[in-house]
Amino acid sequence: MSDEIWILGINMTKFGKHFDRDVIDLASEAVMAALADGGVTMADMDVLAAGNLMGSGGIGQQVQKQVGQTGIPVYNVSNACATGATALRTAIMSIKAGESEMGLAVGVEKLAGVGLLGGGGSAKKDGQEWEPHGRYGAVGPTDGRIGTDTMPGVFAQVGMEYGHKYGGADFELFAKISEKNHAHSTLNPLAAYSKRFTLDEIMNDMMIAYPNTRPMCSANCDGAAAAVVVSGEKLKSLSLEQQRRAVKVSASVLTSDPWQEACQVLPDVNTLTRNAAQTAYEQAGVGPDELDLVELHDCFATAELVHYDNLGLCEKGGAVDFFNSGAPWRDGSKPVNVSGGLQSKGHPISATGIANIWEVCHHLRGEAGDRQIEGAKVGLAHVIGLGSACGIHILEKSAA
Repeated sequence: MSDEIWILGINMTKFGKHFDRDVIDLASEAVMAALADGGVTMADMDVLAAGNLMGSGGIGQQVQKQVGQTGIPVYNVSNACATGATALRTAIMSIKAGESEMGLAVGVEKLAGVGLLGGGGSAKKDGQEWEPHGRYGAVGPTDGRIGTDTMPGVFAQVGMEYGHKYGGADFELFAKISEKNHAHSTLNPLAAYSKRFTLDEIMNDMMIAYPNTRPMCSANCDGAAAAVVVSGEKLKSLSLEQQRRAVKVSASVLTSDPWQEACQVLPDVNTLTRNAAQTAYEQAGVGPDELDLVELHDCFATAELVHYDNLGLCEKGGAVDFFNSGAPWRDGSKPVNVSGGLQSKGHPISATGIANIWEVCHHLRGEAGDRQIEGAKVGLAHVIGLGSACGIHILEKSAA
């Protein structure tokens, strides 16, 4: 069994609209780039984990046919927005179990033009009266006929609930969070959108689900990301340059909903993330004060605010003060979503988990260019998918 796991190679495609390429093309591009980044080939891989949510399945085997099939075990995973992180964790577990020395994980999605994503139907709406229907039909949406079946509505409520409980979280504050992320995106050439928005532009744009306007929502787009992971023992046999650029995986955590006295109307993304964060910090032997940067799952501006608290970046109930202090800006004390976040970088669901990790790795290697966080040594990547799943990875710079 291997105690240490390292990311040897990692890469991502540009996120955006790729009408000329299908999911196999995008995944293959990311895979070949990650292999080249690590200085290895498909022949060196002992396991492949592939994530795709919206496709027909068997994505891993299809990718192999394009990049090289070698008879290794393939795990096809689907875990909502945590799909990419789950694929990476699958490869990591294979190495930790001693079955593999080197593994590959890839996440890919084509989402450009699909519109609002739903959280699952709850009722027939073809008549004048609401009728329970299907597995979740007994759960009445709190917004009546509009319901909370779409993600903007769900996470709008999550943010408003936090403001109701602790105060200070108003429309303008959520817009300022989005302003930060769009400003960060101007330094990221792989982001789907690299445009800075003024606060007025954000607040006066199309309202999707109060308080989230269009720029405050993650962008559905196409993209892929891939990573090569290796055991500590195997890494020692590789070149000094490969060892220098390798990034240590100090924690790899995946959680699902804990038991609690609660209804199913509003998903509890807070407890889910807090539990994952606590486990990750214990696993890595670091605390939130030691993080140099964080890439968290800002599917909406309202989500980013609550996750400051859930990840322990501030004291409980202190997310508003944390943001107002300037800490999460790129030049602040705790940079968050330097990539531009999902609101700018884009959110091709299954690719996001690995793409967030790619961003952190880029800084720990000192390869982030104009957006580089100087002296970055420890970073955290977080994703959450309703259903629910939360993936957190804590990464550390190599000492080689």
